[in-house]
Amino acid sequence: MTTFKFSAFIAALVTLIAAPVLAQDSKLGPPTGTVHIQQVQVAFIGSGAAGGGKLTYRGRSYRITVGGLGFGGIGASRLTANGTVYGLTRLDDFAGAYAQIREGWAVGDAGRGRLWLRNAKGVTMKLTARRQGLQLSLGADGVLIGFK
Repeated sequence: MTTFKFSAFIAALVTLIAAPVLAQDSKLGPPTGTVHIQQVQVAFIGSGAAGGGKLTYRGRSYRITVGGLGFGGIGASRLTANGTVYGLTRLDDFAGAYAQIREGWAVGDAGRGRLWLRNAKGVTMKLTARRQGLQLSLGADGVLIGFK
């Protein structure tokens, strides 16, 4: 897939799936779980991220993998994010493809950011991130989440 086609795919995915998260924030319903993610992100116009973490759902913890490609930003950082999961009614609905919108910054040990993820099954995550490194991040990604 060419870079242009991939960028168009990501933009369409964000428009169709993730954008409603921002517009319908009050319609997410009650929290159904929590998530903790650790990633390394690298960006120079295009971006990539890889890492893992933990989903807590119905009193149990599940190890997860997280990886993605997208566009927007410059630099590199280590990200630790924690947040809330909404719309998860079956554990099987958690793994799969997500659209992600992200913003944040890092300069040395100081850095912050936010991430919004949504999949086609209605699972939404809102995360607050702490970043370390040197990066300006503002963009969208296609993210794959799986269980270890």
